[in-house]
Amino acid sequence: MARQYFGTDGIRGTVGKPPITPDFVLRLGHAVGRVLRREQESPTVLIGKDTRISGYMLESALESGLNSAGVDVVLLGPLPTPGVAYLTRAQRASLGVVISASHNPFDDNGIKFFSAEGAKLPDSWEESVEAALMEGFDWVPSDALGKARRLDDAPGRYIEFCKSTFDHRLTLRGLKIVVDAAHGAAYHIAPKVFHELGAEVITIGCNPDGLNINQDVGATHPDALVRSVRSNGADLGVALDGDADRLQLVDAKGRLYNGDELLYLMAMDRLRRGKKVPGVVGTLMTNLAVETALQKQGVELVRAKVGDRYVLEELQRRNWVLGGESSGHLLALDKHTTGDGLVSALQVLQACVSRNQSVAEQLDGVELCPQVLLNVRLQPGQDWRNNSQLFELERSITEDFAGQGRVLIRASGTEPLLRVMVEAFDAAQASRCAEQLAEVARQS
Repeated sequence: MARQYFGTDGIRGTVGKPPITPDFVLRLGHAVGRVLRREQESPTVLIGKDTRISGYMLESALESGLNSAGVDVVLLGPLPTPGVAYLTRAQRASLGVVISASHNPFDDNGIKFFSAEGAKLPDSWEESVEAALMEGFDWVPSDALGKARRLDDAPGRYIEFCKSTFDHRLTLRGLKIVVDAAHGAAYHIAPKVFHELGAEVITIGCNPDGLNINQDVGATHPDALVRSVRSNGADLGVALDGDADRLQLVDAKGRLYNGDELLYLMAMDRLRRGKKVPGVVGTLMTNLAVETALQKQGVELVRAKVGDRYVLEELQRRNWVLGGESSGHLLALDKHTTGDGLVSALQVLQACVSRNQSVAEQLDGVELCPQVLLNVRLQPGQDWRNNSQLFELERSITEDFAGQGRVLIRASGTEPLLRVMVEAFDAAQASRCAEQLAEVARQS
C-alpha cells in the first residue's frame, strides 16, 4: 500500500496547509486510537512537542482525536524527541507521539510516533493508520472516552536518564561548555544535564518564543556556537537541533566536528575500553576517510540509505549498536533506542574525559575527504535513470579513483533535483569530476 501521508520520519508540512491542519490532526489522532484499540483494551499515549507556537493547536487536536477513540493521553509538554521515546518505554505507555518538525523553521510542524519500546514503528503500522483514516469516524460512547493528564516532572526524569548514560565515576568538573539548544525542545534540559555533571555552562539558543526555533542557532546554524565558544574561551560547544536528536560539536579552537567524525570517535572509544565493535552503520553520504580509518581498525562500515530511520533498521538487522549520519544523527543502541543529541554528546565527552584528551586528539590522523555536492534541476518528465552517458562516466571516474574516491548520484526525496556527489582525497579532482557529471546529467 502506497502511503499518502507518512514520509520517512512521520508526517510533516507547513502549518495551515494539509495535512498539518487541526481537522486532519484530530482525524489522525482518532485513526491512531482505533488502531491501538484493536491491539489492546486500554491504551495510553504520551504526547511531547517542541517549542513551535503551532504545537499548542496540534496538541489539542491530537489529544481530542485520541480521547474520542477511547485512548488515555499523558501530556509531557516541551520535550526532546528522544525524551519522549525514553518516557514511552519507562512509563509502559502504548505509544509515544512527538509534535515537531525537527530542524525546519517554525512555520513547519510534524507528527511522529514511537512504539511502546521507544523505537520507530514499521511501515505496516503506518499503513494501518492510513487505512483507518479512510474509514471515517467511529466515536466511542461517552462512558468510554479517554482521559488526559499532565506529567509534570517529565523534564526531570529525562535529565536523570541522560546523566545515567555517562560513567558515574567521571565528572565534567573543570570544563566550560557552551550549550546551544536551537530555541527548541531541550532549552530547559540540556543546560541542566551538563551543569549537574559538573560543567560550567554558558547558554545560547535557550530562549524560545514560539517563533525562533532553529533561527540562526542550533545544529543547522553552528556559526553562532563557534563564535560563542571563542568569545567565552570555552573548552567545548554543543549544538542541538529543534527536537534535540541531532548534534554538532565545536572545540576550543572553533573547529566544527560532524557526525561522521563523532561516530568514529565513539567506535574507537569502545575499542579502547575492550568492547567489541564488529561494525558501524553510516549512510551513502558518510565520508570515505572515516570508512578507511575504521577499516584500518578492523571495523566494517555498512552504508544505509540517507535517513536515521534506515540507519536504525540496518543496526537492528545486524545486531550492532553504533550508527549515524554526517548531519549529527547518532545512534548508540546500548544507551538509547533512538538517536539522541544529548546522549551522543555525553558519549563523546566521556571518551575525552576518561583519556584526558581533546576531541582533536581523539581524531588525530583522521582527515575528512573533500566532498563536492552539486544539485541538477530535473525538468518535468526527465528520465535521468536512462542516461547511459551519465552512468558510463560514473563508472569511468570510479575506476580512475581506484578506491581513493567515490561517486554518488541520487534523486532528492523532496525536490525535483538530482544530487551529484563526488568525494576524493584530491579536492581539485573531486570538483572537476562533479562538474563533468553534472553537465552530462543536464543533457539527459
